[in-house]
Amino acid sequence: MALRLMQYRGADGQRRVIAADDSGARFVRGFADVRSLALHAIQAGQSLAEAVAAAGSDGDADPAAALAAGHLLAPIDHPDAAHLVLTGTGLTHLGSAEGRDKMHRDAAAAEHKTDSMRMFLEGVEGGKPGAGAIGQQPEWFYKGNGHHLVGPGETLAMPGFAQDGGEEPELAGIYLIGPDGTPFRLGLCLANEFSDHVTERHNYLWLAHSKLRQAALGPELLVGEAPSDVRGTSRIVRDGATLWEKPFLSGERNMSHSLANLEHHHFKYGLFRQPGDVHVHFFGTATLSFSDGVKTEVGDTFEIAAAPFTLPLRNPLAQVEDAGIAAVKLL
Repeated sequence: MALRLMQYRGADGQRRVIAADDSGARFVRGFADVRSLALHAIQAGQSLAEAVAAAGSDGDADPAAALAAGHLLAPIDHPDAAHLVLTGTGLTHLGSAEGRDKMHRDAAAAEHKTDSMRMFLEGVEGGKPGAGAIGQQPEWFYKGNGHHLVGPGETLAMPGFAQDGGEEPELAGIYLIGPDGTPFRLGLCLANEFSDHVTERHNYLWLAHSKLRQAALGPELLVGEAPSDVRGTSRIVRDGATLWEKPFLSGERNMSHSLANLEHHHFKYGLFRQPGDVHVHFFGTATLSFSDGVKTEVGDTFEIAAAPFTLPLRNPLAQVEDAGIAAVKLL
């Protein structure tokens, strides 16, 4: 089983890194967070796995027990939340255009392809250009910074003005920008790219508004080569019973774009290559409860699980009070 990294915070507030693989799980000696470990690996010219092996063990760990006790954090963060960037790409998975197209085609003639379908088909045709080539650019969106990042078990909160809070079960790529501006992929996480689909459905040009929401990461950072075929389950639990459940697929085998192509079209912007910054980039999904007519409610719990990840991602849904008009003062 591939190496998985987790961020642990004990009852005393002390932070540590857990590494898990076929041989078991242990605390990594000398490191309090994954970003520091990754910076060390870059400076030492090592892979993350080599850096973990060189650091050695600081005692055995039990990730499942730590998750149950609320001790596992999101597997990446930044000491300055403004330097963690949340972004994503949509219409990247085979079949993903169907749900989006349902939301946006009402105003179009039956024989006319919507912008969503056109973008999806362009990705199918040119999203996997091969090594060394640049393919079709995908849809891209901004979700916020580290203040929007939610860990396993934490609440996903809709703003007071939100019209919906819906799950999006995905893989997210985790990146650290090296001292010379080189992006390094640390690994992949399970993710819930939480969005407001009612707002998006009203007008496609409100997509940007609908994406400015929190997002959750599963407890494990999967290190090494990305698996090409990821199969999992997304469900909504209400009052202790499963309200909705559906399998979801991810990984390049089930995508219309390669990860390399999605990464190029994000990091081609120098703005996103600032040394020391962390990027969490969501790769998209083809499975939404909203497309099946489900309306989520405060108190529902989103559950996402998929191999080769061994721990699930669970987050309850809440809504904060509407703060009213955002008044601006004149100086």
